[in-house]
Amino acid sequence: MRNRAVDCDPAHALHAINQWWFDAPWRAYHLHWDDRANWPDPWQLLSDNIYCSLARGLGIMYTITMLDRADLQDAVLADTGSDNLVLVDKKKYILNWNQEQVLNINLGPFESQNSVTQEQIKQQIG
Repeated sequence: MRNRAVDCDPAHALHAINQWWFDAPWRAYHLHWDDRANWPDPWQLLSDNIYCSLARGLGIMYTITMLDRADLQDAVLADTGSDNLVLVDKKKYILNWNQEQVLNINLGPFESQNSVTQEQIKQQIG
């Protein structure tokens, strides 16, 4: 998956990443923001193979971060109160919302209750 996303334009890369993670096995609750210190690393997340909205968003963040593309360096995983969204390129791209659409989704105003930046993810995965 990462190999396909490394060489294409940002929109296609993010669409492929989003679609791949939407195909992962779903479970209503697995990770929680209050337990952030114990979130799995990328390899443990894949090994667990259980994805709630937060786990899927974390997987998307790990994937984007590990691509290490200069044009995808401002991703944020944000808890909007109703979902856990991955916002990229100043919110131009919104992942973990809809499997088919990642560009120019009008979410309306929201305040992030919790968030983690791509820089924080980089520190977590070393």
